[in-house]
Amino acid sequence: MAAAQVAGSLSGGPPPETPGEPPFEPGRGFRCLSARLCALRPDDSSSGRTEIHLLFDQLISETYSEGSGVAPEDVSTLLVQACRLVPLNQNHLVSKLSQLIHHLLNTLQVIVDEQNLDFLLAYTISAIQQCSSWTHMQILQALAALVYGNGSKCQKYLPDLLGKSGLLMKLSDLAQSDPEVRRAAVHCMANLCLSVPGQPYLEEHYQNICFQVFLTTLQSPRSSDMDDITFCMLLQNALKGIQSLLNGGKMKLTQTDELGALLAVLKKSMFHGLPGLNIEMPTVLYPTPLPQYDGRPPSQPQQSESSTSRPAVNKKKKSKVKAKKIQQGEEEEEESSGEREVAPVTGPGRLNLHRGDAQGASSPGAQSLPLAGSGAAGKDRVSSPFSSSSWRRVSSSESDYSDAEGGMQSKVRSYQAKVRQGALACFLSTIKSIEKKVLYGYWSAFVPDTPELGSPQSVSLMTLTLKDPSPKTRACALQVLSAILEGSKQFLSIAEDTSDHKRAFTPFSVMIASSIKELHRCLLLALVAESSSQTLTQIIKCLANLVSNSPYNRLKLSLLTKVWNQIKPYIRHKDVNVRVSSLTLLGAIVSTHAPLPEVQLLLQQPCSSGLSSSSSSATPHLSPPEWWKKAPSGPFVEEGAISSPKLSSEPCWLIRLCISIVVLPREDSCSGSDAGSAGGSIYEPFPMRLEALQVLAHLARGYFSMTQVYLMELGEVICKCLGEADPSVQLHGAKLLEELGTSLIHQYKPDSSVAPDQRVPVPLVVTFWTMMLNGPLPRALQNAEHPTLQASACDALSSILPEAFSSLPSDRQILCITMLLGLNDSKNRLVKAATSRALGVYVLFPCLRQDVIFVADTANAILMSLQDKSLNVRAKAAWSLGNLTDTLIVNMETPDPSFQEEFSGLLLLKMLQSAIDASKDKDKVKSNAVRALGNLLHFLQPSHIEKPRFAEIIEEAIQALISTVLIEAAMKVRWNACYALGNVFKNPALPLETAPWTSQAYDALTSVVTSCKNFKVRIRSAAALAVPREREHYGSVEQYAQIWNALVTALQKSEDTTDFLEFKYCASLRTQICQALIHLLSLASPSDLSCIRETLELHGDMVQSFILQFLKSGTERDDAGAPHHPQERDQMVRTALGHINNVQALAGDPAKKAIVSFLEDTLTIYFDSSGSQVALLGLTHR
Repeated sequence: MAAAQVAGSLSGGPPPETPGEPPFEPGRGFRCLSARLCALRPDDSSSGRTEIHLLFDQLISETYSEGSGVAPEDVSTLLVQACRLVPLNQNHLVSKLSQLIHHLLNTLQVIVDEQNLDFLLAYTISAIQQCSSWTHMQILQALAALVYGNGSKCQKYLPDLLGKSGLLMKLSDLAQSDPEVRRAAVHCMANLCLSVPGQPYLEEHYQNICFQVFLTTLQSPRSSDMDDITFCMLLQNALKGIQSLLNGGKMKLTQTDELGALLAVLKKSMFHGLPGLNIEMPTVLYPTPLPQYDGRPPSQPQQSESSTSRPAVNKKKKSKVKAKKIQQGEEEEEESSGEREVAPVTGPGRLNLHRGDAQGASSPGAQSLPLAGSGAAGKDRVSSPFSSSSWRRVSSSESDYSDAEGGMQSKVRSYQAKVRQGALACFLSTIKSIEKKVLYGYWSAFVPDTPELGSPQSVSLMTLTLKDPSPKTRACALQVLSAILEGSKQFLSIAEDTSDHKRAFTPFSVMIASSIKELHRCLLLALVAESSSQTLTQIIKCLANLVSNSPYNRLKLSLLTKVWNQIKPYIRHKDVNVRVSSLTLLGAIVSTHAPLPEVQLLLQQPCSSGLSSSSSSATPHLSPPEWWKKAPSGPFVEEGAISSPKLSSEPCWLIRLCISIVVLPREDSCSGSDAGSAGGSIYEPFPMRLEALQVLAHLARGYFSMTQVYLMELGEVICKCLGEADPSVQLHGAKLLEELGTSLIHQYKPDSSVAPDQRVPVPLVVTFWTMMLNGPLPRALQNAEHPTLQASACDALSSILPEAFSSLPSDRQILCITMLLGLNDSKNRLVKAATSRALGVYVLFPCLRQDVIFVADTANAILMSLQDKSLNVRAKAAWSLGNLTDTLIVNMETPDPSFQEEFSGLLLLKMLQSAIDASKDKDKVKSNAVRALGNLLHFLQPSHIEKPRFAEIIEEAIQALISTVLIEAAMKVRWNACYALGNVFKNPALPLETAPWTSQAYDALTSVVTSCKNFKVRIRSAAALAVPREREHYGSVEQYAQIWNALVTALQKSEDTTDFLEFKYCASLRTQICQALIHLLSLASPSDLSCIRETLELHGDMVQSFILQFLKSGTERDDAGAPHHPQERDQMVRTALGHINNVQALAGDPAKKAIVSFLEDTLTIYFDSSGSQVALLGLTHR
């Protein structure tokens, strides 16, 4: 009777509201039911069990929605009370309680707190141990919900769950008779492995146990008593578990067999249920450059390939019908995914794959674009017909099902697609957890290669991209391929295209080239066949990754041309993501190995080529050649058009397109996804405009000969961008300005290959920069709200052509200098670093470097930045200090001594002290600090050196250089320190012959020249030893002998290295040592001859052979700046010979005769071997 009363009170749910009652509150029903449950006491009577049953039913049937007002702690308290009410001998109640735990935790997304979790875990583990086997499925579901996100709090129970005889180990075993129980046990393990940021993770021991269970599960075939859907869910859980281990647990796959076994099951699962494909995989994949396995039957792929390459237009209707069935299946699956088991948040890799945007466009705006995955756009993505008859790849017999069979088959296919997506997500996590050099050992297992004539193509990621009926799976496969290609430039650089097919074997380089070509072919096929906008975006991003990393300078032409021609129409695609990624791809083409002749020709194509307009176009139409004049333009446009050098009669369509995207309003209506990203603007969406600006920057960097024609137009674009409100548009405008300025500087460098008549005239450059400085650039420099923009504007300001800066109006010059000096006081480190660097550029300008006031102001600003807490600021300041001291040296070499006289001695002292302090900083700072020290010590005048206060700091500075030469620092630091000591030796005012530090400096250099592992450091130390011009500077006879012997030893060891990369510097090192030896001979005193003779008696043949090489290699260039002409080199030897002949040798000393004989023999051998050619070049002096 009591049970009946309870049923009557609960059956209808919450009572209907009456006009006098307050409105219904969220969570009120749950709280009422919870209060009733908490009021109960354990009662083993039949009526008590019935009441609990009914309460559980009501709690399960209660409607819970997001923001339902139910607190997580209330849920935990209710579940604990429920467990206390249900004894373990009541199987039905335990089963119903397990359903309640699973339902509430999943529906309300509750993670149980640690205290209540402890009680609930103990209860569920005991329930599995004591209750009947038919309840295990429900109890495991409850356990999975409890441990979800709580793995770190379950340490106490891990031995019971994952020990040798642990519950989950037994229930997940292959011998488990109930397939549903086995699946649920694997699901529990996967949830245990799920990581929570900031929480400790499973111990490595338990990680390995779980990994082996997941691996075994994936390797095992489907048992006869397991249906397809259960098997798919089992595989999904195992894949999610491995992915969690790799993502959150940071599990490292160090063993080859372990990694190979995982990759083998992932490849097998990637193709699970793919229609028309049945592959057998080995248990382990081993790293190899050659295709190891091809298990596809030879008869089917021929048909599949033909259907891929020929879109079946006449079967389009059937394709649509079947696509609709797929959509229903996927929708059905999505509806059933509310459980925790298939919750979308399963780690970063999975989340990215579901979103389809792991590989973002290169611009910041493009990265944040939402993909068409929700609302109408999302529906379109799934229901769109599959081009190229992708559904026709299924055998025709599969379409002859009844409605019920068809619905079930569609459901199975959607679950199989989920397995493939899970395998790809897991593969993506695997790629991120192993080194790229390890990954590329398995290249041929996942990346296609050009098949041999008559043989089928091996299955690869491209098989999924071309043949999988699910657009989401195709997008996942493309993301994995993108991850493999990302950062592969060094690996792919070995590729070499060759037409020699007669070799007995295929070189690895040829195989990689073949693979690159096949990737291009397959991705372009996929591009044409794809109809889903989201997947289309991924195809284009993958192509951009491939283009960025492929060595086109080593491959045959036409690959880029095919990509270029096929991507053009997609610039007008209706979906903004596709348009943005198309521009990203074009940017990759114009930035890879630029400048490429093939791309140069493509840029000169007529603008109409491949750009067919359509009704869905959302991009401004390209106008006739007068397009720019129709747009608002400033007074400088026509002048720029007249003054620019005429390099091409055909304008560059890509530059025109990008400019129109940035500055011209949209002409046509755009898709729904555009409207949101454009924010109601009349212009193209921001991601499109930012990507267009990036393409323009790439063109300015790599193809300036074409871009320079548009210099003034681009100036107008930059002014417009800098004047806009959006900081990202301003930033990209500043970056474009910097690239244009840098390219102009490169044109005017002394070693530039650009002919003078092809350069942009200096007056036009002056006009361009005047436009910038009169426009919004100064405002951008003063925009303290956006320091990144300020820093970028500083970088742009530092890219002014020096020849143009001197011709700018004086007020503009003063503006530049004043703003930079002012910004050096900025509190923002980005701005301060950029300003320090810009000042270091300006101090080298010919028109500024002799301005003592500017140089002094710059020095004070740099010295202040050297004290900054930011390493980046100090590194930039040290570089600028090195440049400033270079300026001091240049000024010292001019005939006018006024600069040296006017430059403050006190400031020199401060610079020396700051440079000494910086030489003790990190290597990034130290390398330029020692360069500055060398220059400063070279610059010191006699008037400075005579002052007592300089003596101490000179000593300290030289000791800093000596210690830097000897310490184990970065090689660039030691290289610069050796160079700096050479600079010190160039100052004749320094007391080299008497100072105590001279011998210490020589000791350091002789130590390095014989023993340093880095040959460039040895080269610089040998060059420094050859600097002094007077014999007295080398000190005593013993000091001279030490230097001489060290150089001979260094010559002997000039090939002693274990680092293969150092061998390329061997010739330069020998050249520099020979030059130093000959220099020492030309300064030798009578007392030095005996030591020279002793060395020549021991090593004369070796020294002579290397000197002969030095004489014969006169046309080689080397790092040390040795004489390049044969005449200069043999003249050095003749000078040394003349000097030795003139030395007044001690009576009875045979040393002079031996040395003269050695030099004469050397010259004779050289002239005899060189013949008439050398006679014409050098013997006229004899």
